[in-house]
This record gives sequence, C-alpha cells and structure tokens, in this order.
Amino acid sequence: MISTLWQMFALIACGVAWRYWRPGNLSAEQTRTVLTTLVYYLLLPALVLDVLWKADVGIHSLQYTLFGAVCLSFAMACIWLCGRLLRFKPQQLGAVLLATSFPNVTYLGLPVLEQTFGHWARSVAIQIDLFATAPALLTVGIAAARHYGQNGDQTRQPIWSFLTAPPFLAAMLAVVLNLCRVPAPLWLAAMLQKLSAGVVPLMLISLGLALSWRAVTLRNLPYVTPVILIKMGLMPWFALWFSQYLALDQAHKNALVLEMAMPCMVLGIVFCDRYQLDGSLYAMAVTVTTLLSLVTLPFWYQIATG
Repeated sequence: MISTLWQMFALIACGVAWRYWRPGNLSAEQTRTVLTTLVYYLLLPALVLDVLWKADVGIHSLQYTLFGAVCLSFAMACIWLCGRLLRFKPQQLGAVLLATSFPNVTYLGLPVLEQTFGHWARSVAIQIDLFATAPALLTVGIAAARHYGQNGDQTRQPIWSFLTAPPFLAAMLAVVLNLCRVPAPLWLAAMLQKLSAGVVPLMLISLGLALSWRAVTLRNLPYVTPVILIKMGLMPWFALWFSQYLALDQAHKNALVLEMAMPCMVLGIVFCDRYQLDGSLYAMAVTVTTLLSLVTLPFWYQIATG
C-alpha cells in the first residue's frame, strides 16, 4: 500500500513541479484545463466503456449506489451541523460542505484501488463515482453551492443534466451491452484499452497541477480543521461500520471503505469559482487532505483489512 501511494504521489509531484517551472510557458491552470478536458470527454468514457462492458454488473451495483449515498449524506450532515455551530459564513460553509462531502473517488481513488486490489477494483471506483458521487455532486452539491454562494448561474440546468455527461453516457451504453451479452469487437477492445491507459497518469498529474501551497494559510485553518477530522476520520469510520451491512465479499467492502477515505475532490474548485464560494479555502482543503492521505489511506487500509 505504501509503495503504491509513493508511485501515485510521484506522478502528482510532476504536476506540482509543472506549476512552478511552467514548461513551454504554460501555466498550471491552462495545462490542467486541457488535461482534464481530454480525460473527461475522451479517455475516461473509453475507460468506463472498457471496464463496465466486461464487468460483473448486477444487484451489487445498487449496493455501491446505496453505500455511496449514505456515506455522502453522513459527511454532509456532519459538516453542516459543525458549520452552523461554529457560525461559518455562507461562502465558507458552502466551500467546506463540498470539500467534506465529496471524496476524490476517481482522480486518486481509481489508481489507488487498481494498484492496491487489482484490475477488478476499477469497476468499483467507476460505479461508485458514476452511480453515487457524480449524481449527488451535480444535484445536491450544486444546490448547496447555489444556496450558499453569492451568485448562481443565470441559466440553471435541470437536476437530471448529469445524465448527458460523457462518462455517464458511456456507463449506460456499457451496462446495456454488458447485460445484453454483446461481445466487444477485438479492434474496438484494443482501441479502448489504449485510450484507457492514459487516464491514470493524466488524472494524477492534473491533481498535482491543482495543488498550491499559496492556498495554505492560517486564516483558513479554523475552517479546514473540521473538514480534515470529518473527511479523513469520521467518514471512513462510518463507511467501515456501514459496510458490514452490505452483502458483498470482504475485498469489495475494503475497496468501498478506501474510496470513502479519499481526500477532497478537485472538481469542487470549479463550483466554488462559479458560485463565488471561498475558493482559497477549498484549495487549501484539497492540498492538505491530499498530502495527509499519504498517511491516512494506509491507516484505513490496515484497519479495513486487519
């Protein structure tokens, strides 16, 4: 587990180095936008189609969705209550709510699960993202950002707009082909595998591009502390407890628990900018929890597998 994380963080460090050296005079923001757009619209849908077309999709997939929804709701309730008790301002409360509730189940979770448990764990990461985390983020998450932000979108999309996202469309197509037992042509399977190979390194480099020490300030420490305690402590503990009630084998339960122990997702920065939440606070939460995950992920892995 430790060696796996060091490999992951070596790729993240490449993104951090790019932020400060700016090769080709390209800023971290420019480079990250290009990489994440390429991954989101082409490489990730190819990976989703490749994995779910051949995966064992069934009643356990509904358990992934239930597990993710319950764990996200628990974390959201905890940080909302904490923010109200500590009298966070709306912009800070909205930022910490997004940071605490939604773990980085794809950009970091997918490569960590694959390297730790094997190729079968890719299906777990993709399903819990597309069928639990992403729908919750693009509905409840956006609703919370609009509520606590100063200005929302002038043209608000319906809550079901996430159904048109390229990775979700690829997932629906893959599930249909899977259940109908349609075999994948060899040429298409080979092409999907080649496209899929670029997802993990580019996602980890993009994560490194999003990290910034400038966002780590003493002003944000009182707001980030509850995020750390809930996301890196209470949330995986609750996931470990709740996983006992799932009708899954222990390996799949361990993979699900590790997903809920992941640090803050990077995508939340976009919503903070769009709805004028405290973006620097969110950036600090991403940076600090990502670095802490080098210690907390092995800890929760040992607890789950011990």
